[in-house]
Amino acid sequence: MIELNHRARALALLLAALAGFVDAIGFIQIGGFFVSFMSGNSTRLAVGLMHDATDWMRAAGLISAFFLGVIAGSLTGRLARRRHRAVLGLVALLLTLGAATGGAGWAMPSALLLALAMGAENATFERDGEVRVALTYMTGKRILSPTFY
Repeated sequence: MIELNHRARALALLLAALAGFVDAIGFIQIGGFFVSFMSGNSTRLAVGLMHDATDWMRAAGLISAFFLGVIAGSLTGRLARRRHRAVLGLVALLLTLGAATGGAGWAMPSALLLALAMGAENATFERDGEVRVALTYMTGKRILSPTFY
């Protein structure tokens, strides 16, 4: 059982909302792919393998970027004295780069940066190599309760 104080719970809610917002932007930007919802991309990858090479390559790229973001977030958190600040600084940097790239008209590079950011965001509440609070997926989580299972 994981206990979160009110401040940590509020941060988790805000970061989950951010993930949903960023995912919606990515979904619109690259036509039905996700930057924080990897099980949706794994479905798109499987369908793309049978129907469209472009689709499976996009899905595979986004899954890979998210995975690399998880690693980058974890490493950043482990190396930093102030875990939350360092991880969220990395997320902010990647989101800023993603927004700038998207603003320049480069949809897929932007989406890859957004997926990196969303992967890194998951390391915000990591402890001893385990994610204590899921931020980019909510299946089975009770978000408003004082404890998370």
